[in-house]
Amino acid sequence: MNIVGYLATLAISVIPIIELRGAIPVAVFTFHLTYVEAFVISFIGNILPVYFIVKFIRPIFDLLGKIKFFRKIIDWVTEKANKKISESKKLQTATLLGLYLFVAIPLPGTGAWTGSLIANFLDLPPKKAVPPIIAGVFTAGVIILALTAIANGGINYLFTHV
Repeated sequence: MNIVGYLATLAISVIPIIELRGAIPVAVFTFHLTYVEAFVISFIGNILPVYFIVKFIRPIFDLLGKIKFFRKIIDWVTEKANKKISESKKLQTATLLGLYLFVAIPLPGTGAWTGSLIANFLDLPPKKAVPPIIAGVFTAGVIILALTAIANGGINYLFTHV
C-alpha cells in the first residue's frame, strides 16, 4: 500500500486545471500505482469540489459584483445565459450535454472546475449540473487512463528494446 502515492494523487487531482488529467499519469509513472488505483483516486479527488463550486461560488460572484467592473461582466453573462436557456427545453438538454462534453474533453482548462463555474454562470442547480460534470470527469479519466497506458507501453517497449 502506497499511502504517500494515494494522498499525493488525491491532492493533485483536486488542483484546478491539472485535475485528473495530470494526476493519473503522475500516479502511474511517479508513484507506481496500478491503473485502477490511479483512476479511482484521481476520479474521487477531481469530483470532490464539484458540488461546492456549483453550489457556493455564487457568494464569491456576489462579492465581486460589488465592484462595478465585475458586476457588469457577471450580470451581462448571467443574463444572456439565463435568457437563452429559459427560451427552450431543447436548449436546456443541449446545455447539459454541452457541459458533459466540455468536461469530458481532456484538455487543460476544460475540466470539472471550469465546468462547475460555467454551470454556476448558467444558474444550473447542483441537481442538474453535477451529474453531467461527474460523467465528463469519468469520460476524461478513461481517455487519460488509456493514453497513459499507451504511453507506458511505448516507454516500456523503448527501454526493453534499445
